[in-house]
Amino acid sequence: MVDFNPGLIMVLGGLLVPLLSSSVRRVVLLALPIAGLTYVISLQVGTTVTADFMGYTLEVLRVDKLTLLWGYVFHIAAFLGVLYAIHEDDPVQAAMAQIYMGSAVAAVFAGDLITLFIFWELTAISSVFLIWASGTERSFHAGMRYLVVQIGSGVLLLAGAVIIFAETGSIHFGHIGVETFGGKLVLVAFGIKCAFPLLHNWLQDAYPEATVSGTVILSAFTTKLAVYALARGFAGTEFLIYIGATMTAFPIFFAVIENNLRRVLAYSLNNQLGFMVVGIGVGTELAINGAAGHAFAHIIYKALLFMTMGAVLMRTGTINGSDLGGLYKTMPWTTGFCIIGAASISSFPLMSGFVTKSMILTALGVEGYWFIWAILLFASAGVFHHSGIKIPYFAFFAHDSGMRPKEAPFNMRFSMGIAAFLCIAVGVYPAPLYAILPFDVDYIPYSPAHVITQLQLLMFSALAFTFLMLTGLYPPELKSTNLDTDWFYRRLAPKFFLSITTTIQRVNQRGRRILVGTFDTIIRLLDRYSSMQVVFIWINSASTMVFCALVLLCFFLILFLTSI
Repeated sequence: MVDFNPGLIMVLGGLLVPLLSSSVRRVVLLALPIAGLTYVISLQVGTTVTADFMGYTLEVLRVDKLTLLWGYVFHIAAFLGVLYAIHEDDPVQAAMAQIYMGSAVAAVFAGDLITLFIFWELTAISSVFLIWASGTERSFHAGMRYLVVQIGSGVLLLAGAVIIFAETGSIHFGHIGVETFGGKLVLVAFGIKCAFPLLHNWLQDAYPEATVSGTVILSAFTTKLAVYALARGFAGTEFLIYIGATMTAFPIFFAVIENNLRRVLAYSLNNQLGFMVVGIGVGTELAINGAAGHAFAHIIYKALLFMTMGAVLMRTGTINGSDLGGLYKTMPWTTGFCIIGAASISSFPLMSGFVTKSMILTALGVEGYWFIWAILLFASAGVFHHSGIKIPYFAFFAHDSGMRPKEAPFNMRFSMGIAAFLCIAVGVYPAPLYAILPFDVDYIPYSPAHVITQLQLLMFSALAFTFLMLTGLYPPELKSTNLDTDWFYRRLAPKFFLSITTTIQRVNQRGRRILVGTFDTIIRLLDRYSSMQVVFIWINSASTMVFCALVLLCFFLILFLTSI
C-alpha cells in the first residue's frame, strides 16, 4: 500500500459530505475520523513520502513520535466533535468541519514548509464557516476578523519560508530558531495562531460566537496546531518561557470578571496554552514531553468543558453566568461531566491535567526557573478559581434561575461521557499516554510531594473563592462588555488614522486655495503678454503636480512613521 498523508481522509471525505443524504452523511461523518485514526495507528516511525511540485521536493508525509501523538489526539477530538454535533442537519458546517480537522492533521504530518503553508491556510479558510454558521451579525463580523488574522498568519509563514529557502536552499520543516529574519517571521506566524499576548484577541472574539458544536471543534485544533509547530520549529527558544508565563497569568484577571461562560473558557484556553509554550521554551526532553502531554490532555478536557457549556446554551438560549443557576436539577449528566472537566483542567490528582501539567512545573524546577515556576503555580490556582469553580458553580448551582431545561440530547451526552472517561483514565493510569510521548519518560507524577503540594494549592484556592463569595468581594456576574487590548486597534487606531486623514485633507484644501489664488493673480497680470501665456500655463500645471507629489510624500511618510 502506498502511504499518504492521513489528513487527506477527512479533507477529501468532507468534500463529499454535502452530496450525501442525511442518514448516510451521519454514518460517513463518524467513519472518517475512525478511518483516519486506524490509518495513523498503522504508520511506522520513520515513514516519509515525498513529491515533486514546481521544482521543489515536498515531504508530504513525515512520521515520528511527535507527529503521531498529535495525529492520535486530533482524530480522537474529531470523532468526539462529530458525535457531539451528529444531531445537527447542516451539511455545509459538517463538510467544513471535516475539511478543517483534516487540514490540521495534514499540517501536523507535513515535513516541509510549503506543505505546511497549504494546510495552514486551509484550516483558516474552512474553520471560519463554523463561526459564520451561527447566522448572527456578531458572528459574521467576528468571523471576518478571525479570517483576516488567520490568513495574515499564513502570509507571514509563507514570507518566512521564502526567506529561509533563499538563505539555506531548503524548505525542510525542522528546527528553525530565531537567528534569521525568516525564522522570526515564522515564529510570529506561529505565535498569532497560538494566541501570544497582544495577538490573542481573535480567540476570545471568535470562539464564543461560533455555533454550539463549532466552538467545541475550534477549541481542539487551531491553537494546538500552533503548539505542535512551535515544538517542532522553536524548541529551546528561551524567550518563549517568558511569553508562555505571561500567557498563563494575564487571562486569569479577564476570566474572573467575564460574564459569558464560553468566553471565560476562551480565556482559560489561552492560559493553558501558556503552560505548553513554557515547556517548549525550556526545551528539555522532560519539558517537551510535558508540553506534548498537556496538549493531549487539554484537547480532551477543554472540549469537554465547551461541550457542557454548549449543551447549556442550546437548552437555555443563554450562556451568561448572571442568567444561569440551578440547572443541576434537570441537567444532572451535563453537570457531572462539567465537574469532571473542571477537575481535569484544575489538575486534581487522578485527573489528566495532574499527570501532564506537573511535568512542565518539574522541568522548570530542574532547570532553575524558580520565578517562572512561581508564576505558573499562581496561574494554576487561578485556573481552578475561574474554570474549576466559576464555570460549574454559576452555570449549575449559585442562585436558582428558575430554568428547568431538558437534559442534553443522547449523542451529546455520549460524546461528553467518552471525554470524561478519558480525563479520568489518563489521570488514573497515565502509562499509555507516557508511552506515546516524544521522548522516553522517567517521571513519577504521584509522588507524595506532588500530590500534597497540589492538594494544598487547590484547597487554598477554594477557600479564597469561598471567602470572597461570603464577604461579597467576588466580582458579581454582570451583563457587561469587558475591554481587552484589541480595543486599541479596533476602536482607537481607526479614529487616530481618521484624524490624520482629515488633517491632511484640510492642509491640502488650504494649500491648493493659496497656490491657485497666487498663480491666478500672476497669470492675470501677465495675460497681456500673449507670448508668455503658454509658459505660465505650463508653470501652473507643473506647480500643481509638484504640490500633489509633496502631499502624497507627506502622507506616506506619516503612515511609515505610525507603522514603526
